[in-house]
Amino acid sequence: MFEFDQYLGFLLFLTILTIGFWLMFFLVSFVPYWIGGAIMELIKEKRNKNKDDEDKK
Repeated sequence: MFEFDQYLGFLLFLTILTIGFWLMFFLVSFVPYWIGGAIMELIKEKRNKNKDDEDKK
């Protein structure tokens, strides 16, 4: 009915599909969080720099 090569091919297909799903899940969930945190840190640094500049004047 099924050859062993076909079974291995199907397992390889499922493995690649699963890896792709988890990679997509990671990129969709973690990367925006990472970018948002980096942007917030830049905003905080600029605020502190502006506040320090005003205090020196």
